[in-house]
Amino acid sequence: MVKSDIQNIKLRFGIIGNTEGLNRAIDIAMQVAPTDLSVLVTGESGVGKESFPQIIHQFSRRKHGPYIAVNCGAIPEGTIDSELFGHEKGAFTGAISDRNGYFAEANGGTIFLDEVGELPLSTQARLLRVLESGEYIKVGSSKVQKTDVRIVAATNVNFADAIAEGRFREDLYYRLNTVPIKVPPLRERPDDIALLFRKFAADFAEKYRMPSIQLNEQAKRMLVEYPWPGNIRQLKNITEQISIIETNRDITPEILSTYLPDMGNSSRLPAFVGGKGAHSGNKSFESEREILYQVLFDMRRDVTELKKLVHEIMTERESAGHHVSHPVDNASHFLQNPTLDVISDVPMVMPQVQQYQQVSQIQPVSQIQPVNKVSSITPVSNVSVKHTDSDYQDTEVYVEENLSLDDVEKEMIKKALERHNGKRKNAANDLKISERTLYRKIKEYGLE
Repeated sequence: MVKSDIQNIKLRFGIIGNTEGLNRAIDIAMQVAPTDLSVLVTGESGVGKESFPQIIHQFSRRKHGPYIAVNCGAIPEGTIDSELFGHEKGAFTGAISDRNGYFAEANGGTIFLDEVGELPLSTQARLLRVLESGEYIKVGSSKVQKTDVRIVAATNVNFADAIAEGRFREDLYYRLNTVPIKVPPLRERPDDIALLFRKFAADFAEKYRMPSIQLNEQAKRMLVEYPWPGNIRQLKNITEQISIIETNRDITPEILSTYLPDMGNSSRLPAFVGGKGAHSGNKSFESEREILYQVLFDMRRDVTELKKLVHEIMTERESAGHHVSHPVDNASHFLQNPTLDVISDVPMVMPQVQQYQQVSQIQPVSQIQPVNKVSSITPVSNVSVKHTDSDYQDTEVYVEENLSLDDVEKEMIKKALERHNGKRKNAANDLKISERTLYRKIKEYGLE
């Protein structure tokens, strides 16, 4: 494309910069605009990805149709299907009337799905069907709807990692990524940083009716060398802060450094402990329910390990009692101490004791009269101690059960139904799910 055409597009859509990567992204957007191919715009947060779907829409045959931008990351998981595809009256609590979703409203136009990497897996399956056939089904309906929309998606998620972790469907990725457009980060556009700062400074000077701030050469060099993890959005915010706070309109490196976060201390910034790179075992928690299930599984595993530890300790004690304090070996001890309670003083032994033959040296002791306990003691030929189940109730071997999320969910539904005597409405309220979902789960798990 001719550079003059690219420059006109920049002026029309407020894009500032002259780097090759930015010009290439604009060129691709212009080339793909007349087609109906799906486009995936990728880039870090704050680089200005939202401008490219507008370019594609305005230079397409759908420019007179509707243009709808949807931030998928800002819509709760429980309502995103209804927002995108609509719902029927009574489909869930609060659905008092029929409602068209964004795909119905954007029919004949373009829909921009921002942060598409945050979509739940169930919604990704619905979106894949729209991309393949243009068909979708409203929530709570069985009627197939048709729509004719151009889908442009954007994300700052690394799809390779998301697909490997099972957070994004690989087939949907290839459908969306028919034409990729990569927007370069600000640190790869050093020549554009001073231009953007000057533009933002002039805009804020006009907005707040004050003189525009100016950077000296050292401050410009510091501004260009800064890595800008927040990209254009961060640069704009810092420019606004300096414009409002500083009374001196000539900005020096000393003044500028007070507004630039120290990247050496970036590790001190708060972060989600379970986020990317912080968790082990490739675990990811996409909802509160998954977090709860994981906590329950961890607790169950800890209890099982504790039971196994107790069992091992009991077994070691029994083994030690068997080898050190066998009743037959201590027979002379009982005979020499007739005041001992023979029954209660028997040490802990295994349920079945080996039979010893070398006891001929023990003479009959019928003439000895223990104190109120044993009238006569016959020669010991076999000692067998019978224990009841209660003696070993804590030494049962426990085997850890591997339960899936479906098993836990089935058990929770079963207990809720029993608690409410089969009343499904009350059980659904207890489980915090809709009656329709409960009916489907009951049928799925065979709890009817």
